[in-house]
Amino acid sequence: GKKYTLPAWVSGENPYPSSIISHGKLIGLSNSNRTAQRNQPVQEFNHGLVLSREPLRDRDVFTVRIDKKVNSWSGSIEIGVTALDPAGLEFPSSATGLKGGSWIVSGCSVLKDGRSVLEEYGRDLDQLGEGDHVGIQRNGKGELHLWVNGQDCGTAASGLPSRLWAVVDLYGKCTQVTVVSCEPPPEMDGEEDEEVEDEIVSTQAVSIMADASSVIYHSGSSGGVAGLGVAGGGMTTNDALLFHEKCGTLIKLSNNNKTAERRRPLDEFNNGVVMTNRPLRNNEMFEIHIDKLVDKWSGSIEIGVTTHNPNNLDYPATMTNLRSGTIMMSGCGILTNGKGTRREYCEFSLDELQEGDHIGLMRKVSGALHFYINGIDQGVAANQTPGVVYGVVDLYGMAVKVTIIHNHNHSDRLRRNNAIMRALSPDVGRPRPALSLTPEPDVPERLLFHLNCGQKAAIISDGRTALRPHATDDFNHGVVLSNRPLHSNEVFQVRIDKMVDKWAGSIEIGVTTHNPAYLQLPSTMTNLRSGTWMMTGNGVMHNGTTILDEYGHNLDRLKAGDTVGVVRKEDGSLHFFVNGVPQGPAAWNVPPSVYAVVDLYGQAAQATIMDDMADLPPLPDDSSEGPTAMSPGSPCSVSGATAANDLRFHQLHGTNAVITNGGRTALRQNCRSEFNDAIVISNRCLRDGELFEIVIQKMVDRWSGSIEAGVTAIRPEELEFPNTMTDIDYDTWMLSGTAIMQDGNTMRNNYGCDLDSLTTGSRIGMMRKATGDLHYFINGLDQGVACTGLPPEVYAVIDLYGQCVQVSITSSSGPLDNSLCTSNITEKSFPIHSPVAGVAHHLHSKHGKNVVLLGDGCQALRVDGYAHGIVFSAKELKTNEVFEVKINKVDDRWSGSLHVGLTTLQPPDLPSCPLSGLSPSLTQLRSKVTWVLAGSEVRRNGVLQRQNYGCSLDRLTVGNRVGVKRCSDDTMHILIDGEDMGPAATAVAKNVYAVLDLYGKVTAVSIVSSTLVEDSESVKAPSLSPDSCREGEEDSTPVREVCHLRGSCFEPALVPTVMTFLENHGKNIQLSNQNLTAARVSSYNQGLLVTAQALPPVLSQFQIDRLNSSWTSSLSLGVIGHSPDRLNFPSTACCLKRSVWLLQRDSVFHNSLKICENYGPNLDTCPEGTILGLLVDSSGCLHLFVNGMDQGIAAQDIPSPCYPLIDLYGQCEQVTIVTNHVSVVGGERGDMRCQGDMEKADMVDGIKESVCWTPPPEVNPNKTCEYQALCSRFKELLALPDGYFNEDAKYNLCYCESCHKLRGDEAYYKRGEPPRDYALPFGWCRFALRIKTHCEVSNAFKKWHIAYHGTSVGSLRCILDHNQLLSAESSSIFSLSPVKTEDHGSYGEPEENSAPEREIPRVQLSPTMRYSGLEVFAPKVQFRDPRSLRCHQAQVGFQVCVRPGSYKVGPTSLGISEPLDPRFSNAEIEWITKEKGGTLLYGLLIRVE
Repeated sequence: GKKYTLPAWVSGENPYPSSIISHGKLIGLSNSNRTAQRNQPVQEFNHGLVLSREPLRDRDVFTVRIDKKVNSWSGSIEIGVTALDPAGLEFPSSATGLKGGSWIVSGCSVLKDGRSVLEEYGRDLDQLGEGDHVGIQRNGKGELHLWVNGQDCGTAASGLPSRLWAVVDLYGKCTQVTVVSCEPPPEMDGEEDEEVEDEIVSTQAVSIMADASSVIYHSGSSGGVAGLGVAGGGMTTNDALLFHEKCGTLIKLSNNNKTAERRRPLDEFNNGVVMTNRPLRNNEMFEIHIDKLVDKWSGSIEIGVTTHNPNNLDYPATMTNLRSGTIMMSGCGILTNGKGTRREYCEFSLDELQEGDHIGLMRKVSGALHFYINGIDQGVAANQTPGVVYGVVDLYGMAVKVTIIHNHNHSDRLRRNNAIMRALSPDVGRPRPALSLTPEPDVPERLLFHLNCGQKAAIISDGRTALRPHATDDFNHGVVLSNRPLHSNEVFQVRIDKMVDKWAGSIEIGVTTHNPAYLQLPSTMTNLRSGTWMMTGNGVMHNGTTILDEYGHNLDRLKAGDTVGVVRKEDGSLHFFVNGVPQGPAAWNVPPSVYAVVDLYGQAAQATIMDDMADLPPLPDDSSEGPTAMSPGSPCSVSGATAANDLRFHQLHGTNAVITNGGRTALRQNCRSEFNDAIVISNRCLRDGELFEIVIQKMVDRWSGSIEAGVTAIRPEELEFPNTMTDIDYDTWMLSGTAIMQDGNTMRNNYGCDLDSLTTGSRIGMMRKATGDLHYFINGLDQGVACTGLPPEVYAVIDLYGQCVQVSITSSSGPLDNSLCTSNITEKSFPIHSPVAGVAHHLHSKHGKNVVLLGDGCQALRVDGYAHGIVFSAKELKTNEVFEVKINKVDDRWSGSLHVGLTTLQPPDLPSCPLSGLSPSLTQLRSKVTWVLAGSEVRRNGVLQRQNYGCSLDRLTVGNRVGVKRCSDDTMHILIDGEDMGPAATAVAKNVYAVLDLYGKVTAVSIVSSTLVEDSESVKAPSLSPDSCREGEEDSTPVREVCHLRGSCFEPALVPTVMTFLENHGKNIQLSNQNLTAARVSSYNQGLLVTAQALPPVLSQFQIDRLNSSWTSSLSLGVIGHSPDRLNFPSTACCLKRSVWLLQRDSVFHNSLKICENYGPNLDTCPEGTILGLLVDSSGCLHLFVNGMDQGIAAQDIPSPCYPLIDLYGQCEQVTIVTNHVSVVGGERGDMRCQGDMEKADMVDGIKESVCWTPPPEVNPNKTCEYQALCSRFKELLALPDGYFNEDAKYNLCYCESCHKLRGDEAYYKRGEPPRDYALPFGWCRFALRIKTHCEVSNAFKKWHIAYHGTSVGSLRCILDHNQLLSAESSSIFSLSPVKTEDHGSYGEPEENSAPEREIPRVQLSPTMRYSGLEVFAPKVQFRDPRSLRCHQAQVGFQVCVRPGSYKVGPTSLGISEPLDPRFSNAEIEWITKEKGGTLLYGLLIRVE
């Protein structure tokens, strides 16, 4: 065949002398211009464009061979054709920059003039290797074909002009190619006539398709013209719904305008608005697929409609800024013209959607606007939507890339059809008429799995088995349904065939009203918000909401071979089976014709339907009347036991209440996020002398207040259930705590019982006597007359309020739901008999796997081995409260002994016993901060803190007593036989549990301690916490002047009254300490808090109590400008977008938009003990205070009133409202002075030397600063003797941005006599040196000036050995090798009668490290961090005290013209000293890059 060569002008030869020719500037040609290589292939990745010398002939395949590739870059060879004449072409940097009729194949995409017209075409060119052949061809029909290794990849584009040049781009990895041929493929030589006929047919087909309304896509894997040639790989008519070419400034469109992507997603979060190319039709689905998200920003995709024509619209930064003609869904709410019109539109939040999820919208003929999430209709979002609207997508925040979904494949068509049918057809989800609910006996219809299943599921074995084929790659999308509805009393049972150990969670089973033929299956069935009941773990969920917390056997513990089943009985009750054992009724009023559901979730990988149900026992008949279960000691009703059997809870009840167990049991759903709206009422009036008695079955420690009980004359049908029953102002009598209330008003206090003090297992009864008197009964004992004059017909009322979650009627017949039995309750224990005076301590029910608790939790016995014997106190210890045990039994076969300590681990958060996952010994318990005494060693999270503490626990034997307490000064004390051994650990957190380890020889202990302090905090009046006040200070201490180091004295008053957290908060929050303390009890989010009171015009402060390093990021705080009482708390504060000002990291956000950067310290680095304060001044400006230091104005125009808002996110797990005066940086107790009032000689780095301010123990930022830890690890690599450094670590200061802002450091200070400025070494870390006592200046150095000296790593040891700086000449600062000591003998002590010394070398100093830290003075050295194994560069220097008058101030000796420090001119930035003894080493400085 004919050999083609590359044009001469590419290599510099100009065949056209009259023309100016340009080309790829990095290309070199050889081999008679047949080989092209890209020069500098490792340094450059583009400018490698070459073109064929002559235009291509039709049917010729221009083929090149890839000769060389490098791995330095991404991307590879690109090939195509261009209509541009090379003679006049200005070569772009890459082929995709060619315009004016150019078609390029790049990777597996086809681009026309730089815009993508076809995705997923042919072979991926980036995957080709050296030796592969790539060719490009224009056939006789004007179509472009790609050839790879002799194989035609099909039509890439059509409608190409006749005159084209071949283009090859040596891009990225591809560095050299050679032309191997340019001739027609062999099989095409004899087909020219046939090709002409094909061309006519094709032309006709293209003409026909020009009027088609559907979109045709070419399959790139076919060989030849598949589905007709269409330009750009698919031709869309003007009818197709695409993105409009006019879009936001950062939007890039591709894929024939079906895909939109926001550029620079990690740098910009807005300017990503795109709109449809035409208005939406009525009932037309506009649906997009989320292709890509980034995890950097708050907020995510927003979608909606607008009346604005995109051709005339000036696109805003975000669509919610548009104030006319726009309806957007944002988060879970609806915004109309930028203002919230529906705060809680749907259960889903767009901010929580993941890659792969679908979002759609539709304007109905009626004008109603509906949104769809993953095919599920979310209901009407807005009525009377204008007739002409365009679809809008805002790629905001996390959302980066989306694609419009067309009905071009079956799965998307099913999704769209399902969404439309669910919106329009009322019959969706009902059984089809063709399905017989009662199959004929002679032809039973077999239960199988329906073929429409989850995305990751598959149906095999003729429909009997379902599996997740790739169970180790994904944990959800495994939902399968039965092929027909279940008959009444028909059991659907499956066997677990296969499980994987990779995931948490396991199989879930239940029923749904949705027909699988039309259902768009969710990722997990519990996400479905209608017509669905599922058993998951050991709970039951209805429409995604938990209705039973503790039901039956935990499905997460099942193994392969176990079976689970479900049945709906004729009475509408739903029952589950585990291994054939009925678990009791789970739900009532389940409609008929429900489909069985199995969710192969988490560990469950495969399940098979079991046809043989013969082994299943019969279900108990709930309607059968059994013996009456009367409470012991309860008075019998006048009418006898049988008369009381029909007492139930009425079917009408409060919003959060659930009635189960045949009307005998009532519970409050979502008990950890809801505390009220759970009123239940009896189904009929009480008869005279009839007892209505309930037993408390479950309580939570989350709320204050508890059950309220009483009677009302209001019929249930006429009662509008309020939040709490005491809100009713007529015909109602209630007992709340100890108060008798009538119509919401207190009639009497101190009634004979206190409902707030009742615990799990307590019984409460009410009886109306014939005389009209109301009596209450507690555990069967009559408490006397509560009130008189009741009308004859009253209903019993129970308010499941606060701590009380679940109750059951005791006088009704029939078995109680086994999921509700009190044996399962662990959150509050039954009352115990105290072995000692007062309220006895007892042990928590969560403990090590080898421990058994006896004596109502007062004794612990290790029954096996020598370890796994950890036990906890049942409750957190109060300040100065002693938790003490006596050793009852020892086994001398083992070594080791009892361990004792305190821990921040919350035992209620641990899984159920036995705790095989708990550490085998207490010294290994490190999931939370734990202080422990083992033997005579005190350890914190396993790290040794001190040795030889007190009497060794290893010496104890039977009869010895061991106690632990946390004192008011945050120290842990150990007591042995009642004797206090002194402080064992400091900086102990406030909320700690006592923890013991029955380790080694100690096998049994019993509790001998008790507390005489009243246990119930709910009845205490709010007061300042005594342990939060300073010693000697009264609560009424007047506010002192707050002085700080910013040069101005700001005087914010502290909060004079106690603020508390509002009981409406994020679902993972638990309040305690009279609502002054808030803790996040699980996960890393859902931790939003607001205060119950508005922010006063004084300083309000909050202390960080506990951090968890397992997470990243930390708390954020700010204010919210509207009442939080009805606020629907999202997962994080950044999702709040109405009247919210938020401080997060070191930025300020308003309504989730960043308005300020580099404000204050980075809150993510604030350590435990940091005190953060909020203040809105008289001008409406918001201030942040950190440890008493004002960080300046964060935001302006704050409304009044506003409420403090805190998000316990990530690392931050607990905060407490500060109710006492907190010391302010720079001030002394009892005598606060501004810095200007202090003696200048007293100041070093702005901190008094004698009372050098540090936060309380464990609060010093250097204990948690990662940068300081990195510098410390580098210092350890230097192997410098510890004797040179100050033992007190509080003088080691980190000057990274976060640490110095936390301390409130100024950039410059004065020091010495006379005073002279110096700069703090920002960016460096200082390690304090030990001051040599023999120095003549040891008592006067405070009057010296501060300066800095940069040096090399190799000179450090010599400088420290001689305690004197070395000059640049003598220390060889440009050499990184260690300097020998003997080279600098002149700095040692002179020998007696020695010859006079030589001239002392010059030592260069500077008042700023911006000069002394230059690399010429402090050379960089590379090292590898032993922890992260990453390489860093480090510099070293010294902070020194220099005697006034011993140095000369002069200009820089480096000849630098630009200023280095704004405070010091270059004419006085260098200090020179030759005086021996004129400098004193004060600190070693280290900087790491």
